[in-house]
Amino acid sequence: MYIPYGTQSISEEDIQAVVNVLRSDYLTTGPSVGEFEKKVADYIGAKHAVAISNGTAALHAACFAAGVGKGDEVITTPITFAASSNCAFYCGATPVFADIEADTYNISPEDIERKITANTKAIIPVHYTGQPCDMDKIMDIAKRHNLIVIQDAAHALGADYKGKKIGSFGDMTTFSFHPVKHITTGEGGMIMTNDDELYKKLMLFRSHGITRDPELLLNNEGGWYYEQQELGYNYRITDMQCALGISQMNRLDEFVKRRRELVARYNKAFENVKNVTIPFTKEGCNSSWHLYVVQVNNRKEVYDKLHEAGIGVNVHYIPVYKHPYYQQNGYDKVCCPNAEELYKHILSLPLYPKLTDEQQDYVIEKVIEFAK
Repeated sequence: MYIPYGTQSISEEDIQAVVNVLRSDYLTTGPSVGEFEKKVADYIGAKHAVAISNGTAALHAACFAAGVGKGDEVITTPITFAASSNCAFYCGATPVFADIEADTYNISPEDIERKITANTKAIIPVHYTGQPCDMDKIMDIAKRHNLIVIQDAAHALGADYKGKKIGSFGDMTTFSFHPVKHITTGEGGMIMTNDDELYKKLMLFRSHGITRDPELLLNNEGGWYYEQQELGYNYRITDMQCALGISQMNRLDEFVKRRRELVARYNKAFENVKNVTIPFTKEGCNSSWHLYVVQVNNRKEVYDKLHEAGIGVNVHYIPVYKHPYYQQNGYDKVCCPNAEELYKHILSLPLYPKLTDEQQDYVIEKVIEFAK
């Protein structure tokens, strides 16, 4: 028996949805793309959705639309996947790391404010594990300093912040549809915005910077005419992927409900285990639980023994600035104390809708046995 930390849940309906597209006239840039965008936008309660090739491309596109460029600084968290800061590099800007809150593991609004300079252009808060950041404080900071906020919600599809879906408010919010996320399109991502101008920039950037929209053309020589107006990328997503996403969206609430049930079982099992620290949830935040992260003292030993027992635990994440690329490019003196202390202890336990109670009981038993 092997229990991964995360995996996709694919139904026969999902498979048939993809097969139907394969038998249709469009494999890419067809009607399924717009249908998927509308389905997610309606669920979130956002005005616009832009489906894109992956979550990293979503962050890159959002930085472009925000006008991030050479000489700018973008503040984000070190406890995240590298894409959350790499997207600043892609645009010629400099990532700046603010420390995390010791309880939620999310970016600290107070440290964001300390890291703001005259060059700061944007803030990228990451809703780590699916728990929303303190967005009231972050949006207030952004407003006072005239900054763009790009929420990295790769972990947070289906999460709520004070009664509002993540993605329904703010400048832009990005999602990922990698197989271990709440829904999957294989690879894929999406950007949500309520801003018409940002939406136009995102749509251009996704497809080479090219448009055929008569309202956007500077000239119009006929029905065949198109213009490249920006230096964009080929970040388009296929109809096959979007068909899978549409079908998966039909079960999103079911997926999130099951994740929350599993988290409740973990919390109850570990609440009185002195060597296991369970996640803290801030009031007003309703996590969608992409990850279940505990802290243990003897992390490497527990990690190794759990893998030997067939349990594929993982570590999310190494502080981004500790990676060799960052260390070799001016980040060797960076230190976020809370992030570094957290990294010594964290383990991501298996969490996905297909995980059975029996499998979870086995995970719980082994974690308690090995944690010292």
